[in-house]
Amino acid sequence: MRRCTIWLYWLCSGLLLAHTASVLAETTLIEKTNKRTQTTAVPAGSWLGGFDDDSELFTPEGYRLLRYRSPTPTQHEQATTLSTEQLLNLLQDIPTPALLDVQPLIWKDGFFIQKEPRLHIPGSHWTPNVGQGELEDTWADYFQRNLQEITQGRQDYPVVIYCTADCWMSWNAIKRAKAWGYSHLYWYRDGSDGWQEADLDTAEGIPAKFSP
Repeated sequence: MRRCTIWLYWLCSGLLLAHTASVLAETTLIEKTNKRTQTTAVPAGSWLGGFDDDSELFTPEGYRLLRYRSPTPTQHEQATTLSTEQLLNLLQDIPTPALLDVQPLIWKDGFFIQKEPRLHIPGSHWTPNVGQGELEDTWADYFQRNLQEITQGRQDYPVVIYCTADCWMSWNAIKRAKAWGYSHLYWYRDGSDGWQEADLDTAEGIPAKFSP
């Protein structure tokens, strides 16, 4: 009888320990899952609320850092957003707005590497890579020099900035130009894709000379 009682004691103790370990493991798993799913709070009414991206996609200043080819906001807070029809009308104005293409391009060993022709809006000035989230000083100088050239040194001169559809490069470039004091900015959100879909004439782009 005594042996039976001891056996039952050890059996119950073992079951209790196993149950406790299981509860602890489950609690730990829940805590880890919660940490992984936590996201940075987005201010009420912000357009960022429409995206599932976390804060690591943007610099503290708000420039997009990753996944440049992904859905963009429908409007830009620092520029007038244009449809293709609105852009066509705007190009009839005097002075004619400057067209700035910021489509990225591989830079290697002192040369831009083009794998295929870049077809963009006729009359555009192409400055690749200036829409990156973080710019080295040489690329920032390149962007500023070309902005000064196409605006004739006037920060109130109208500038239309674009790349392709769903491309954050043009969004970043506008934000950067605004920070430098340019006040008359337009964003052609559909970019060269929208232009070509409207069956409008294109021109083969040549990137502006870059000298690091």
